[in-house]
Amino acid sequence: MGTVHQDILTMKDFFHGGKTYERTWRVKQLSTLKRALVSYEGKLSEALRLDLGKDAYESYITEIGMVNGEIDYALKHLKRWMSVKRVPGVLANFPSRNYVLSQPLGVVLIMSPWNYPVQLTLAPLVAAFSAGNCAVVKPSRYSAHTSAVLKEMLDASFPRDVVLTYEGGSEMNTTLLAERFDHIFFTGSPHVGKVVMEAASKFLTPVTLELGGKSPVIIDETADIDLAARRIAWGKCLNAGQTCVAPDYVLIARNRRDAFIGALKREIQKMYTDTPLSCAEFPRIVNEKHYERLKGLLKCGSVAFGGTFDDVTMKISPTVITDPDIDSPLMQEEIFGPILPVIVFDDFDGALDFVSTREHPLALYLFSTDAKRQKYVTRHLLYGGGCINDCVCHLANSHMPFGGVGSSGMGRYHGKDGFDTFSHKKSILVKPAHPDIPLRYAPYKGKMGIAKKLM
Repeated sequence: MGTVHQDILTMKDFFHGGKTYERTWRVKQLSTLKRALVSYEGKLSEALRLDLGKDAYESYITEIGMVNGEIDYALKHLKRWMSVKRVPGVLANFPSRNYVLSQPLGVVLIMSPWNYPVQLTLAPLVAAFSAGNCAVVKPSRYSAHTSAVLKEMLDASFPRDVVLTYEGGSEMNTTLLAERFDHIFFTGSPHVGKVVMEAASKFLTPVTLELGGKSPVIIDETADIDLAARRIAWGKCLNAGQTCVAPDYVLIARNRRDAFIGALKREIQKMYTDTPLSCAEFPRIVNEKHYERLKGLLKCGSVAFGGTFDDVTMKISPTVITDPDIDSPLMQEEIFGPILPVIVFDDFDGALDFVSTREHPLALYLFSTDAKRQKYVTRHLLYGGGCINDCVCHLANSHMPFGGVGSSGMGRYHGKDGFDTFSHKKSILVKPAHPDIPLRYAPYKGKMGIAKKLM
């Protein structure tokens, strides 16, 4: 086995051979990945249980099943995505034929996080394959069991000149980022995203950064409180809140707060029993560092319910905090855990100001039956994406792009947008030798009037 640098050079040589431009090659890679997922589903589910305490059902609907859906969608639409797109010409270039084609970028780097290690490793890989690229994959060391199974699966399924998988920590990240790639796709924290972007700037490598942030929920006085509580409880407790688009805090009309907290408590008890710390279906915190960090956040306001934890299993019960300290880490940093601050508002516009004066979130969720408010929030607040009267579910639709804006990320993927992310859109003009209209050539005297009419 060669060095990282030598392995990547070998992959680049394979790419330059031109096979990946063919649709048959791309279909083969996608189909191979699909079969591998079926074969390794049990191992992946067990690894996710060991790393994060995920139930097999949750692992399937939020990880393995979503990747399967992305593969199926890509296989169905790949021929159309790859087709040359004819576009109208302009009179100044008459006669001519104009078209745009999608060209693979080459060898790309995919760096994935620990919280959804299967989905957030393989969904970008589906997009990279669809666009005709070879990929270097670097899963997170924090989800060590899942990373090991992913490496085993990819190594067994693909030649090393198609997919290279490297495990390890920050030292391996540094080694990989010192190499020259044709695109870097990173999912993780804004802090590490800055490191990735700085490294990419050395070679002017384009990047896609899927980051995070504090995704708010706004609940107005017209909302169905029981429905809002049920859906927010589900979205917040998925993966024990370790989800980049999890509801991070709630802004709610003052006269609805107590009813909402009561409903939320009931819904959590229905899903995870009265003792969620002992519920097998409620996940745990990934490691001691994040567990201790989250325990510290419990002190940043008044605990309305929850607030219990287990140092042995590293589980923290779903917790609601009222009157949070706005200047505390609870309200200044992404929580990434099962803790939900609830803040009241007396004026809907004030709630919007609270959101808009902070960093642009990756997601925003509005619970309201007021059509005017729905329209205003979706059109005027800047955020990555979101839902009205639901949460989290928007990212499951391959027809829609997923990505952040500002500090929550740049670039997008899923479905066609993933194909576009890993493709170069090349514009081509084809012009016959005759006629060769002399208008564009010097001398220019007497031609201005005609040029203005043509252009």
